[in-house]
Amino acid sequence: MFELSRRNNNHQVNAYNPFREMEELERHFFDDPFGSFFGTSDLAEFKTDVTDEGDHYLLEADLPGFDKKDIHLNLNGDMLTIQAERHSKAEEKDQKDKLVRVERSYGSYSRQFNVSQIDTEHIKAAYDNGVLKLTLPKRNVELPQSRTLEIE
Repeated sequence: MFELSRRNNNHQVNAYNPFREMEELERHFFDDPFGSFFGTSDLAEFKTDVTDEGDHYLLEADLPGFDKKDIHLNLNGDMLTIQAERHSKAEEKDQKDKLVRVERSYGSYSRQFNVSQIDTEHIKAAYDNGVLKLTLPKRNVELPQSRTLEIE
């Protein structure tokens, strides 16, 4: 974000100059268009929502622009890994001379979820309109039967 006023060394407030602020914003944008995004995990992770639907959880992951074939689900023990990979069009040799600017992110994105309370044999997955939906049925937890204990 940019600030509306600045302090100089004498700790006096300079008058607001919208042109100076816009020049700084433009300079920062074109020098580093993604700014601090790469310093955080905002682009390295995709966003998910998990809702409790009673007998199952519904996990929805935003994966716009991915082909279904580039999304992989892996279950290893109690860890479910969702991995998606987007390939750059710049990798194609005949496209190199045509590209003027590439701003979309490419690469591999991955998230892991603990599914220890899930019936992993019955997980269902669907991908439509850039949203991956996983139906995660809850594991039936058998409560111990009540019984009477004898006092010795």
